[in-house]
Amino acid sequence: MKSAKLMMCGGRHLASRAIPAAPLASTTGGVRGAATEARAVEKQPQQQRGARTSASFTLNLFRGHFEPAQVFPFPEALSDDQRQMLQELVPPVEKFFQEVNDPAKNDHDAQIEEGTLAGLWELGAFGLQVPAELGGLGLTNTQYARLVEVVGAHDLGVGITLGAHQSIGFKGILLFGTPQQRSKYLPRVTGGEYAAFCLTEPASGSDAGSIKTRAVLSPDGKNFILNGSKIWISNGGIAEIMTVFAQTPIEKDGKTVDKVTAFIVERSFGGVSSGPPENKMGIKCSNTTEVYFEDVPVPVENVLGGVGNGFKVAMNILNNGRFGMAAALAGTQRAALRQAAEHAATRVQFGKRLAEFTGVQEKLARMAMLQYTTETLAYMVSGNMDTGAQDYHVEAAISKVFASDSAWTVVDEAIQILGGMGFMKATGLERVLRDLRIFRIFEGTNDILRLFVALTGIQFAGSHLQELQRAFKNPTAHLGLIFSEAGRRAAGAVGLARGADTRALVHDDLRAPAAELARLVMEHGRTVEGLLRKHGRRVVDCQQPLNRLAAAVIDTYTTAAVLSRATRAARLGLPSAAQELRLAAAWADDALGRVPALLAATRDTRAQEQYDRLSKLGTEVAANGGQPTPNPLNL
Repeated sequence: MKSAKLMMCGGRHLASRAIPAAPLASTTGGVRGAATEARAVEKQPQQQRGARTSASFTLNLFRGHFEPAQVFPFPEALSDDQRQMLQELVPPVEKFFQEVNDPAKNDHDAQIEEGTLAGLWELGAFGLQVPAELGGLGLTNTQYARLVEVVGAHDLGVGITLGAHQSIGFKGILLFGTPQQRSKYLPRVTGGEYAAFCLTEPASGSDAGSIKTRAVLSPDGKNFILNGSKIWISNGGIAEIMTVFAQTPIEKDGKTVDKVTAFIVERSFGGVSSGPPENKMGIKCSNTTEVYFEDVPVPVENVLGGVGNGFKVAMNILNNGRFGMAAALAGTQRAALRQAAEHAATRVQFGKRLAEFTGVQEKLARMAMLQYTTETLAYMVSGNMDTGAQDYHVEAAISKVFASDSAWTVVDEAIQILGGMGFMKATGLERVLRDLRIFRIFEGTNDILRLFVALTGIQFAGSHLQELQRAFKNPTAHLGLIFSEAGRRAAGAVGLARGADTRALVHDDLRAPAAELARLVMEHGRTVEGLLRKHGRRVVDCQQPLNRLAAAVIDTYTTAAVLSRATRAARLGLPSAAQELRLAAAWADDALGRVPALLAATRDTRAQEQYDRLSKLGTEVAANGGQPTPNPLNL
């Protein structure tokens, strides 16, 4: 995808000219890809651009509409048979990681022990979601989440090896493969052959559309000849089967243009080689290398998802697997919290156990809130996927951002509670902290994903506002739409609007935060409309207010999710119900308390002055090559 030239944020535009009209497909493609997608859609005929509808809570949040379908009630995605299968699978996997896998040795040796790998293949851990008839276990997304959570609690390096193989490595074959591709390759990737996902290049990280690797059809039309290189590829040195993305020339409107295409590439095709394993900060036992392609003949039948559709394939693979990261990091947080809690309950200082100090109590409580929320997001997204939801990509992105940020905080606080002991290798927490750092970077950096959340929602809202603008051009034919919108806005303007009635959705103890949630949903809609009217298409460049908007969206969605989960616990009479209600209420109080200030920061004059000040400072730092001011001694 070619990059659109970015303009500076600011200025006013007529809303009728400036409102984006379609959902963004770009995640790792970043802001440039998003802008290109939006401008391309705006060129379509108006009759093709009606307001989108969706059951997504988060997308509707940008319109100020409370949509409970994918949040309330909490999804129940397991049948009795699937639950029974999990009950049989989880104990041996837990036992394996407790008794066979040695995370400290894996980290020290920078590779997974052969016995551990053999055991994982024997357990079927490398083919969890492949249909049973093709060699896998045939698990649903929710079942997969539970097993990934176990892995995340024990060894993130092993988790990356497993995830790079199936969550992204051959996931494209599961999602887009032809029957012939699935029957040929899926038995192999469940039977001992590793897979890898090859997208990132030395000059193409978040801007995935700018890749340079190329594939050109051979003169006889039987193969694509692949040339290029990829960098930081998990399983890159051991993979036999790879999903590779390359630019291919295609004919469009009488011109030859480059479009990204996905290919299934075998190392055995010839011309595929790998560099030495990278020396990394964390996840050291996972194999990470550069991969080189030199005149690799790839059969035309190995095109995945159609020529020129590679960007769509890549984005769907990444979107489809992000909930797994949240599940793994929920397990990581649970393990770290257990370690911190056990230490706090036994360590005595100043004549008291650490757990008796209110400062430590607050730390443990906030760690528990973050773990509970991360876990909730993982199973809400996987449950939505399993029950047939179509729009879950924004929620999946939120789960990845929230989980990776929260896991870092929880493990860091666990180290703090253990004090000097937590800093020692023996406790294992320093390894976990090192392993965690990459999760905020790969499979879409958190910075890009926050912008993806904001811009995707803004375009969804924009299609509705454009529909309203068209209605005013022919008011007689659209009186219902106009009057309903006018009534809603008038009520909000005079303070009469209270939001959706949420009383039937939540437990009695949670009615107050649920009512506040519903009120803030309307405030989101007004904020988004204000941003669009002020900045128009240039909103894509207003990253500072967009980041605040994304933060508000994350706080709002996570609150809805935990209110739903805690209500379920109370409805089912679970032993944990009282604790879950407290956790949900505590998270809602914190998260919803932040939302008004975050939304205000997208439009406040003082906030804009600070954004301008920070931009200028950042520009000066970059131009100076570091801190632009001298030491106070001038020495």
